[in-house]
Amino acid sequence: MPSLLGVTNPVPGQDNTNINRQLPVNPSADNRVQNAPNLDRVSRPDNRTERQDSGDAAGPGGSLRYDSNFATFLQKLRDTPGLTQTLSRTLAEFRSIVASGMDEGIAGEMGQLLSMIPMDEQQLLQFLTQQLADSARFSGPLFTILREAYSQSQTQNIKTDILQFLKRYGDYTSTEHIEGNLLRLLSQLSRAIPASYSRGLSPMTQQLQQMFQNGDRAGALKLLQGGILSHLANYTETTHDMGLSRSLISQLALEISRYENGSEEGLMQAFSQLIGHESLKARLGSLTASTLLNSIRNSAFSRASVENNFANQLARAADMALRGSGGAEAQEAFRQIIQALLINESVYMPINHILLPMEWNGKLMFSELWVDPDAEDNMHKGGSQRDNTLRFLFKVDIQGLGFFDIVMGSHGEEVEMLISCPATVAPFSQVIQTELSRILTENGLRPTGIQVVKMERPLTLSAVFPKIFEGENSVNVTI
Repeated sequence: MPSLLGVTNPVPGQDNTNINRQLPVNPSADNRVQNAPNLDRVSRPDNRTERQDSGDAAGPGGSLRYDSNFATFLQKLRDTPGLTQTLSRTLAEFRSIVASGMDEGIAGEMGQLLSMIPMDEQQLLQFLTQQLADSARFSGPLFTILREAYSQSQTQNIKTDILQFLKRYGDYTSTEHIEGNLLRLLSQLSRAIPASYSRGLSPMTQQLQQMFQNGDRAGALKLLQGGILSHLANYTETTHDMGLSRSLISQLALEISRYENGSEEGLMQAFSQLIGHESLKARLGSLTASTLLNSIRNSAFSRASVENNFANQLARAADMALRGSGGAEAQEAFRQIIQALLINESVYMPINHILLPMEWNGKLMFSELWVDPDAEDNMHKGGSQRDNTLRFLFKVDIQGLGFFDIVMGSHGEEVEMLISCPATVAPFSQVIQTELSRILTENGLRPTGIQVVKMERPLTLSAVFPKIFEGENSVNVTI
């Protein structure tokens, strides 16, 4: 007979009543007691405990936690294939077969991608500057002021208004991306619903695309809310379709909400809320709404996102490969690349990530650059006049030499470096130390410790940037 008074269904092979009766009576301080009563949280009815530390999922042998999105993200970060090695292997292989045995479309895309890799010193500087600008949306004097105001403010209203402005700013600067998402979702919906309903959706989708091209945001929003959503709501009400179309409609509603939130009027209204606070008005000085809008349109991020030809070409090549062009091998390779990029660029990540693939003096070199601009955040330590400590991690794969890990810390003019190199390079460690010290000194920096050691195992992000696991730098959403 089932236990009707049990809180949960019984687990096969486990009798909670018998187990609880057999538990010895021990003091609560005894670490053998599991799931001791705690009035601050709900405990399980058996002798098992589901509590784990927030870093368990990222540790060796860690199990997946279903009660924390952040812990799940940490495990995915650990399990993600190395982007440097994957990209190096992929581009090196496709370099030799791009003109043989591949679809004409993917061969052309890969050919254009590979043509961007050879660089000289000037091209490398431009490429690096472009990557830095494209990865720093919330940079500049305005956001420095807002960060300081948020950390120093004791008023919740100011913090709420700052977050609201940042949310609208993020949606406004993502307008082109949101428009692309809307069109893709409508295209998927047209294939997911019966032809009798998709025939009515297709002309509205074409009209919407035309409005996007003409910059008619108000008209597009009216069509989305009054025409397209009404048409889809009528379909759902009539057919009671609870399958794929329902999920796509939910995503569409979310993107429409972001599109509405990112309007110029909403952004200006959020900025007006900011300058309504006297403390922020004094910090912002003579900055007006129109000046702000012009600075956003002409910001380095806005220009870089359009001019970043390598990222755009990589996205086009990946799109064709994932659609099946180039065969299963190309599809799997680009699937791993996209997976690594999505995890590495996660909103949870408090550090910057830059990709640097290139051909230098006839040698292929693929590098990832990780930067923590606030490894020692003096703003929170009462020393805002002192330079913050910056920490860099380079993961470099050089053709003919092997894989390198380079960790660099910078505090003002002082620089320290730790280089993990392949076994074939280790005998030249003293030469490398001497040359690096010379290069740093010639560029006005002061080397305080240069070490070159043989690599035992590749460094992990968590080892170099432990702040990833700190609660104040993460988002831990319980579900």
